[in-house]
Amino acid sequence: MKNLIDAVNKVMEAVESVDKGLTVGTGRFSYKGVSDKDVKIAFNRAMRTTGLAMFPTKIEPTTRVERWQEGDKWRQSIFTEVITTYTLYHTSGQSVELQGYGHGVDPQDKAAGKATTYAMKYALLYTFITATGAIDDADTTHSDEVAAPAAPAPKKEKDALTITHPNWD
Repeated sequence: MKNLIDAVNKVMEAVESVDKGLTVGTGRFSYKGVSDKDVKIAFNRAMRTTGLAMFPTKIEPTTRVERWQEGDKWRQSIFTEVITTYTLYHTSGQSVELQGYGHGVDPQDKAAGKATTYAMKYALLYTFITATGAIDDADTTHSDEVAAPAAPAPKKEKDALTITHPNWD
């Protein structure tokens, strides 16, 4: 395992942090995030130069589909969460299994892609103990000091229908 551990340490040295260069949402509900592209660019060269490669070897998805009617139109929301197992290989033949969790929501066919993207992004960030954003970006407000947002008023003519597949449980 020495070769694998040495390579992981070299990647950690090369990629100490990834900036939060992505703004998600608008207005007062917007926040800064780390894009998938920035994470992959940060780790790509460091992993190649240290002889590391990572492959997904198992994906365990759970999907929920909700459909409802608004007026004369049907709407849907697809929620997918995944636990993805990866194998991190070193050119020496040494390897270790890793896991990543991700979830995604989309009205059409993108929930699974979003979920697997998050799983890989966070598997990389956590495996190599990589900070995101400014190192001193600790939250200075305790969550007990922040009021919970009010629940949205229910929309008229909305009847939710949850559809599950027998193998999704």
